[in-house]
Amino acid sequence: MDAPTIGGVQMPRGDGSVVRMPRGASLTDFADKIDVQPASLVTVMFHLGEMVTATQSVNDEVLELLAQELNYKLEIVSPEDEDRELLDTFDITFGEDADDGHAVSRPPVVTVMGHVDHGKTKLLDALRKTDVQRDEAGGITQHIGAYQVRTEHEGQDRTLTIIDTPGHEAFTAMRARGAKTTDIVILVVAADDGVMPQTVEAINHSQAAGVPIVVAVNKIDKEGANPDKIRSQLTEYNLVAEEYGGETMFVNISALKREGLEQLLEAVLLTADASLELTADPDMEAQGVAIEAHLDRGRGAVATVLVQRGTLRIGDSIVAGDAHGRVRAMLDENGNNLKEAGPAQPVQVIGFTSVPGAGDTFLVVDEDRVARQIAERRQARERNAQLAKSRRRVSLEDLNKVLAEGKIDNLNLILKGDNSGTVEALEDALLKIEVGDEVSLRIIDRGVGAITESNINLAIASDAVILGFNVRPEGKARELGEREGIDIRYYSVIYQAIDDIEAALKGMLKPEYEEVQLGTAEIREVFRSSKWGNIAGALVRSGEIRRNSKARLVRDGAVVAQNLTIDSLRRFKDDATEVREGFECGIGLGSFNDIKVDDVVETYELREKPRS
Repeated sequence: MDAPTIGGVQMPRGDGSVVRMPRGASLTDFADKIDVQPASLVTVMFHLGEMVTATQSVNDEVLELLAQELNYKLEIVSPEDEDRELLDTFDITFGEDADDGHAVSRPPVVTVMGHVDHGKTKLLDALRKTDVQRDEAGGITQHIGAYQVRTEHEGQDRTLTIIDTPGHEAFTAMRARGAKTTDIVILVVAADDGVMPQTVEAINHSQAAGVPIVVAVNKIDKEGANPDKIRSQLTEYNLVAEEYGGETMFVNISALKREGLEQLLEAVLLTADASLELTADPDMEAQGVAIEAHLDRGRGAVATVLVQRGTLRIGDSIVAGDAHGRVRAMLDENGNNLKEAGPAQPVQVIGFTSVPGAGDTFLVVDEDRVARQIAERRQARERNAQLAKSRRRVSLEDLNKVLAEGKIDNLNLILKGDNSGTVEALEDALLKIEVGDEVSLRIIDRGVGAITESNINLAIASDAVILGFNVRPEGKARELGEREGIDIRYYSVIYQAIDDIEAALKGMLKPEYEEVQLGTAEIREVFRSSKWGNIAGALVRSGEIRRNSKARLVRDGAVVAQNLTIDSLRRFKDDATEVREGFECGIGLGSFNDIKVDDVVETYELREKPRS
């Protein structure tokens, strides 16, 4: 087939081969892959209705459109593959035990999931004999935590690592991440409530990850509790209880009264022993996942990590996501100092130069230089992906509207939170808010820690609103914000922030109006006046006729005049403000005089429609 000519530029015709591109790639990157000039691709995109510069990060859809036009098959490299290729350049293998011959058994990693207020935190309180919930705003767990619980099973002292995931619907991404890092899921369902939306969500995440589920039927001590109903409901989701001939273990518990806890832990261990072979190599360099991270004023960046294989030691050079550093100190969940942490052990690590993201994989490398290089490449990659994600797609059809800019309103946000998992969940929830094409939401910066002067200056420059989640401004930042009139909102419960932003976006929308009919009047006689013009003698058929209301004239079912006004309204010789159904009146339509007997005058008003 001949090479296509677009805009006077002759383009090479592809042979249908696969072009692999990372997220957030530019046209220059694509041009390098197919050996053409970037400027020619800019021309192609312009004729395809996309305004794109050569070096601009573009989203997957734009690259797909370009590849199809030039007869190539586009393959977007997944973040996991990108990371694997990056680590290959440093000759690092992630996610595999170095030597199966050195593998030893490890504790199972258990994730607690379920709907809001079904008792997940109470269950952990009972297992750890601590009270997490009293420190959580609104009684909702909003951070991921990892803890170890010890119990006796078949005469042996066994350890379980438990990950607690938040229950509110905004934390879908965090719960999904929990399922990917876990061996077994404890699904908590309230016996007095039943299967709820987040219950189904948790089941879907777990089943998608291929993780066994143990169901804890909680609150059996409450009035109205019906554990059998829970067992019946969950059969719809392929969770069939053992007593019904299935493979899923159900345990009735009361976290409040600490009943059934030993049976629950026993069910978890039995499931682990029966269906999983849990081993890891403790002799290799440590690898795992960052469960949570936050910025501590005294200690700097602090990350809770779960070691999945190998042994993490003080002094190790470590990289997690786009953060790197050297392990200066390690603490267990009780605040005790550790010198090393083995497989399936959660620890707090101090020593990162920046805050890693919740769910970022971590690994130990030979030296600090390698850790820094890996982190810097990940930063650049993620920055390109974010730029492509936030880019507004513009087509030639609406180019004029976009260039007018005044017709499109943006709400710019800066997010700051006390830990990376919450910031990510909040960003994910806010970007899902839909209010139409007239307004758009842009998150121009996000981070962990106190609100700084840099955040305030960015808000000044971009006219942004700052959302602080469990954080406050630093001293000078507060003064600068107050002096410049920056809108800083503080939240401690995530769905309050989501509701406020959704309301703000709807408030930015131009009002929509709907027509509401007020009344109709049939003209019975026409009176001609040299001073007032033609006056309609009419009978009000429905509703009411109001002076100064909008009107239209209908003749034989067809509208003959629009945008009229009831200029004068009289009852006999007296002026009237309104005339109701069944009464006669005189109607003057101002300078409009083309009225006839049997015409109908319809009056209406425009009312603002509430945004749904």
